[in-house]
Parts: sequence; structure tokens; C-alpha cells
Amino acid sequence: MDFKLTKEQELIQKAAREFAEKSIMPIAEQIDRDNFVPQEIFDEMGELGFFGLQFPEEDGGTGAGYSCYPLVVEQIARASSGVAMTFSVHSLGTSAIYTFGTPEQKARYMPDASSGKKLSSFAFTEPATGSDPKQITTTAVQDGDYYIINGTKRFISAADLDGPIVIFAKDDETGKPTAFIVDKNCPGYSVSEPWHKIGNRGGRLLDVYLKDVRVPAANLLGPKGNGYMVLQYGIAFGKVGVSSTALGGMQAALELSIKYAKEKAHRDSTIAKFPTTQVTIAKIAEKVEAARWLTYRLGYLAESTKDLREFAKEAALTKAFVTEAAVDVSRMAVAVHGSYGLMDDYKVSMIYRDAIIGEQIEGVNDMQRMIVAGNLLS
Repeated sequence: MDFKLTKEQELIQKAAREFAEKSIMPIAEQIDRDNFVPQEIFDEMGELGFFGLQFPEEDGGTGAGYSCYPLVVEQIARASSGVAMTFSVHSLGTSAIYTFGTPEQKARYMPDASSGKKLSSFAFTEPATGSDPKQITTTAVQDGDYYIINGTKRFISAADLDGPIVIFAKDDETGKPTAFIVDKNCPGYSVSEPWHKIGNRGGRLLDVYLKDVRVPAANLLGPKGNGYMVLQYGIAFGKVGVSSTALGGMQAALELSIKYAKEKAHRDSTIAKFPTTQVTIAKIAEKVEAARWLTYRLGYLAESTKDLREFAKEAALTKAFVTEAAVDVSRMAVAVHGSYGLMDDYKVSMIYRDAIIGEQIEGVNDMQRMIVAGNLLS
């Protein structure tokens, strides 16, 4: 058992921190205000090899492994959860293609996704359902060597950016959800204006409209009728990114709280002298450290565990704990700042807005706990 980062991991973490502080932090408020990440941010991430960290070199990645991935997402999320969110969902879609794709599918999609030339998306949610496969209404009807897909997907990240999107639809043979790889912005594919969400701004969510979209049968991802399996295990990898994003916000909240407590004057000293301030900051630090090691461990498990069902349980456990802890931490950070923490001028208010989202996305937390309990009690 070794809790020390390797030299390679330390170097990757350092590169991510320097990138975030140099390229993202100066424009973080602009990203939040405009709900838009400049393309040059993604270009630089591609040049640094971040998009392909967890994938092998033969698939266009760097071969660093999934254990390095949380180290990078955490540092990016310290600066902007919106950038981290887009990165996380890209990794979710790409991981699904890597895990379930045929050699031909991986040869076509992995190199561009691993380099960041194309950004992946993942689309299960619909207006009438978030996680229940029996309620999806998007259909896929076979027409020779193609499937014709019709339907609407809701709250889809990076749906307007070129790249592959994993779409779930009921196929006409099994009547069950099946996963397909679709090229975004192909004929019949269109998107809504971005939703105006409370936090993680810059990580844009859009609705996807599919009107007679023709998809080659060769783009079927995983077994026909087993789309829910692709969803469950694919999204388990996505929870590494969600947890890492929450962790980055928590670390930023801790740093800002310490800085504010040391600088906010009170008579002949600062508010750091107050026992209540000290206890609050200690509680924040407790939760940050617990979340950090759960998240880092999940990255390690994503890289090493062969039992996908066990990994899905650990991913659900980690995501529920870390995202809930992030809400607690951001709330306490606002309390340290007092009334100033309620102002947009102070970053803790943005971190609070960002943290609220984590409990709801990629499976609400009570659903995660049901996954954990189902595994433990079976």
C-alpha cells in the first residue's frame, strides 16, 4: 500500500496545475459569465496530452493510465469547473468507445478523441427520463446496413462540438436500449441553445434533436439490446471525472478560506484567531482529504479493476460521498467569508453554485447509494 505519487504522476500534476493557473484562472470569471470555453483552452489541453491520459498509445493516448486522470481534472477544476466538466464528459464518451468498441471503431474514433481534435459526448437522458431505460423514446429502425434514429436527448454536454456522441435508442428488433456511435453535426442532427444552468458554466448543456439520422450498423456499440450495460459501466468511468471536478472545487474553497481568514482584519488581528473560524476550516480540510483519497483510489481502480460490477459500485460510492462533501465544503467556505461569500466578486460563491450540480448529474446520489446497497446485499 503506497499513498505517494510516482515521479511521473507528480510531473503530470505539476503540468496540470501550471496550465490551470496560467491559462484558465485569468479567464475563469469570463468563462462563468459567458458560459463559453475558448477553443484555445482545449487546444492547449490537447497539446499537453490531457485528453488521452488514460488510454494506451496504440489508441492515440499517452499511456499514463487512469490513475493520472484525477490529478489533472482536480487541478483544472480548481480554476474552472466548466472546463473540467467538458473534459470529464469527453472522457466518459471516449471511455465507453474504448471499453465497448470494436477494433475498427476504436481505430476510427480513439486517435482524434485522445488528442482532443474531436470532443466526445454521451447521450442517454431525455425530456421524460434521466436514468430509467424503459422510458426512453428515441428509436433506431434498421434499414439495410444503416439504422435510422429519431428522438430528443436532453442536457447533453458539448453536444455542439465536433466529435463522436454515444447515443442510446430503442432498436426495432429487441425493443430495448442499444448504444450507437454517432458523428455530431451529421445530417439530421441539430441542437438547442445552451441551457442556462446555475453552475459549472462553460460546460454547456444542450438538447439534441435527431431527425432521420442515418447511422451505419457498424456503429452499434456493444451488444444489441444491451445499451443499459454500456450506460452503467460507461458512466462509472464518468464518475471519476465528476468526483475529480468536485474535489478541485473543494480544494479551491479550502485555499480561499485560509487566505481570507488570514487577511480579513478584526481589531488588531484577523478572523483566523476565532475558534469558530479555525474549527470550520479544519472541517473543510477533513472533508477535502477524505474526498481526495477516495477519488484518487477510484482512478486507480478504473485502471486496475477487471470486475466492472465491482468498479461500478465503488464509482457510485465515491461519487455520492465526494459530491455531497463538496456541497458541505462550499457552504462552509461561504460561511468563513460571511456576507462577502454571497457576492459574485468572491469566487466561493461560484464554487457553491458549481458544487450543487455534482449531486444531481450522472445519477442522483440516492440512486448511487441504491447501487452500492444492491451490490452489498446481493
